[in-house]
Amino acid sequence: MAKCAVCEKGVHFGNAVSHSHRRSNKVWKSNIKRVSCKVNGVPQKLYVCASCLRSGRVERA
Repeated sequence: MAKCAVCEKGVHFGNAVSHSHRRSNKVWKSNIKRVSCKVNGVPQKLYVCASCLRSGRVERA
């Protein structure tokens, strides 16, 4: 679910490094919103990231 329907942006994985340099797994989630968009002239609910909304790649219904 946490994936943009337009640009396919999803979660990113890496390491959280503490001050003592111990490493643990970390997940960065992208800023996904459920918005009503026009798809082929029909309003539809999609999961879209905030950067696609700001750049105008999605026409909101």
